[in-house]
Amino acid sequence: MCDIKTGIELELWVIDQTGQLCDGREIADAHDRIEPEFIGPLVEVQTKPHENEKRLRGDLKAILQTAIRAADASGKQLVPLGTPLTESDTPANCERGRLFETIYGDDVRSAKNCAGTHIHFENKNVVDQLNLLTALDPALALVSSSPYYCGTREEYCSRARAYRKKCGAEFRGYCDLWNYTDSLDEWQQRTEYMYAAFKRLAGDRGVSEEVVAEYFTPGDTVLNPVRLSECHPTVEWRAPDAALPSQVIQLALDVGRLVSQAQTKSLTYGVPGVRRDCIQVPKFPAIQKLSQQAIDSGLADPKVREYLQRLGFDLSQYQPLSPQLSGPSTLSDRDARSMRIEQARRLRADVHTLTTGSAAPTSTVPSI
Repeated sequence: MCDIKTGIELELWVIDQTGQLCDGREIADAHDRIEPEFIGPLVEVQTKPHENEKRLRGDLKAILQTAIRAADASGKQLVPLGTPLTESDTPANCERGRLFETIYGDDVRSAKNCAGTHIHFENKNVVDQLNLLTALDPALALVSSSPYYCGTREEYCSRARAYRKKCGAEFRGYCDLWNYTDSLDEWQQRTEYMYAAFKRLAGDRGVSEEVVAEYFTPGDTVLNPVRLSECHPTVEWRAPDAALPSQVIQLALDVGRLVSQAQTKSLTYGVPGVRRDCIQVPKFPAIQKLSQQAIDSGLADPKVREYLQRLGFDLSQYQPLSPQLSGPSTLSDRDARSMRIEQARRLRADVHTLTTGSAAPTSTVPSI
């Protein structure tokens, strides 16, 4: 593995035995590293930070086994999908969530219908880490897990499109990909600017600055694909969907190797590739275009495939769920429940592979 501490947070939908979304409080109560999200049918399992691949795999497996046992005890199951396929309209279950509902209004719908993976990297060379993870945004195609959003077949990665674009024009700055940064000060200034704007938006909706300050910090107001996490402290990559754990581990390891190399190699802009003295990535407008292609078509897009291969990803190690979820353009509730049950079954089987050697082998990142 890389020599940088890596932690994983994986959001999972909770369903009953019929495949219907349901509350997961009993599952969250089973362990202090299983957290409830701001709606009942969503929980998050969290590993500790690890430098060692074996320990990271073992930790994720143990937490997931605890979550699955707790789900079994209450007649429920866990589902690793980027969206619940059909709409989740469950009300918020905490005061921070209710404030989101008030401030975002109808635009909170996208947040209630998206589940992601958050990978935390120990911050050692923050500016290059922020920029490198921004440049790796198209890698979301490797684990995209739902082509459906609120019952409609959309893009290859419907979660990313919904989360970033359907949050409303006023809130895109809090959810979409940010440009590269020249310095840590500049990044922090952006965050403070967005926090001030958030307080003004909240005020327009009747939420005082004092209440905002009680429940939100500048760092956790922005929910972008790349952000600085103040409480760990880490650089947090939030671009990927929720996905099967073995695929999440594979992605964390592959991205972690690149992040680790950024400690000793400069990050430059031009023709993409990993060289002996630098990692070279495209300028930001090209990344925006590649990311959109990854959202629209995923690994079926030859430019996305070429880009990821040039950065050392072995595409044969990834089997994203999105293209496997075949179905009509409009999904019925019955079909959605059946798909959720099937993916819950796959999650159980996949968890067993995390430490048995059956999971996909790790790849290496070649130097040019």
